[in-house]
Amino acid sequence: MILATTTVENVDRFLEVFGTKGADKRAHHGCKGSTVFSDPSEDNRVWVLFDWDEEGWTNFVSDPEVPPILKEAGHLGKPQSAGLLATYRA
Repeated sequence: MILATTTVENVDRFLEVFGTKGADKRAHHGCKGSTVFSDPSEDNRVWVLFDWDEEGWTNFVSDPEVPPILKEAGHLGKPQSAGLLATYRA
């Protein structure tokens, strides 16, 4: 699992591209699914939980076809993954 965050110009436009062109490109790099959350403090920030391994994420963010997709989705910066600190049984 990977948790990532980004800010976007317009959440609806982001979701449209994220769910189409973005999904196709992520699947190409081995992503098995994703869940998008809104940030409670910033209207234009989204958080995404990916069912993905580090290698797939790394290959995705270094793919030269990804920046135009991010631009179309309205990203205001580069998506950043959060570092995993720990996991617990409950």
